[in-house]
Amino acid sequence: MTKRRYRKLVARRLSPDFATAVDIVEENLPALSADQILIRNQFAGINAGFDTLLCRGEVPYVNPTPPFDLGVEAVGTVEAVGSAVTAFQVGDAVATTQRGHGYREYQVIRSDLAVKIRAATPEILTLMPTGISALVGLEQVGEMRTQETVLVTAAAGGIGHIAVQLAKLAGNHVIGTCGSGAKAKLLRTLGCDRVINYRQENVQDILSQHYLDGIDLVFDCVGKHMFDTGVDHLAVKGRFVVVGFISEYGKVLENVTRPRIYEKLFWKSASVRGFLLPRYAEHIPTARDRLLDLYYSHQLQVSVDPKIFQGIDSIPSAVNYLLSGQNCGKVVVRY
Repeated sequence: MTKRRYRKLVARRLSPDFATAVDIVEENLPALSADQILIRNQFAGINAGFDTLLCRGEVPYVNPTPPFDLGVEAVGTVEAVGSAVTAFQVGDAVATTQRGHGYREYQVIRSDLAVKIRAATPEILTLMPTGISALVGLEQVGEMRTQETVLVTAAAGGIGHIAVQLAKLAGNHVIGTCGSGAKAKLLRTLGCDRVINYRQENVQDILSQHYLDGIDLVFDCVGKHMFDTGVDHLAVKGRFVVVGFISEYGKVLENVTRPRIYEKLFWKSASVRGFLLPRYAEHIPTARDRLLDLYYSHQLQVSVDPKIFQGIDSIPSAVNYLLSGQNCGKVVVRY
């Protein structure tokens, strides 16, 4: 039986620290409009970088005013449908990727914003929107081809381990960086050609010694020294895709005094390209369908971090866990 009240996480104030910005509130379930469905969320994906920047007021294209709802991707089960809804019925498993709909026990959403899936499992959260970002970022922004050398940083993370596999499926040589033996083992399982555990090897040295022709495509969500290293080692006509800069999320950005990078890019006809998935919304439906097909046909493996985060109360801990870099795969919260 559906509860009449539910809990959700909201940002009450802007703060540099996620935990101090948020509160748990309880409210009544709203009545359904004709075109809406009620979903009981069972799992939600943690996006610590975005969550932290949003609560700091540092996401320019959103710029919300507190209080505002949090969380993006969720999977769950349809519990009720509006009178005009024909595409879904009670009991269907669905996925959603709407900002503000993830960190809550229930959500009411227009039916056309939900995607029917085979089962409400946490693995789907690795594909939508995380995997979509990997696919669109590699292909549309990075212009990934075949028989190239591709470097993926934080390669054992939620987006990284999908990017590694997509680059391999495209017929490329893939280098993945990570920070632990467990992550290195995962990357080898996924077919990564050269794993660099940066706690044991120097990334700059490995690239200098073994990749003399440079890197055709860098897919980076770390920033700082990884950004510098990737730019230094771009090949002729190499492309560097900035997916994020998690090394500086929640911190004062480092001031860097050094020569500007255009001198490094110009002589190679190389480029650095920023990537934000909402700016490429037209590619999302096709990418989503391709990823689901790859997953259901067992061509794509997904990794969900084994650490259990249970309930709304655990979300701040999950955010800190992800920011600490301990995760191996996608971090999820279970309701």
